[in-house]
Amino acid sequence: MVDSNQQDKHNLLFPRSRYYGKVQPQNLVFNANLQEFAQKVGYISALETSGKLAPEDAYNQVKVLWKQLKRSKKELGIGVEAPTNTQDI
Repeated sequence: MVDSNQQDKHNLLFPRSRYYGKVQPQNLVFNANLQEFAQKVGYISALETSGKLAPEDAYNQVKVLWKQLKRSKKELGIGVEAPTNTQDI
């Protein structure tokens, strides 16, 4: 069982928001990936702004995260229209 203090820390560091879009498994997964991307970019930005991370390192880390998010979108088929059957009868 997880200690409530640990759960509070986890919720503070990794907050999750509700999903308001069309409920489909791939949309829910992509939403979780998008929230994780935003959270990590926020941490990287804060570290770079405070001088704890070099700008080049911050850029490279965000670039890697962006590529992961794009790959996730492609693999989940987000934004791809379903083929329509337009045969003339």
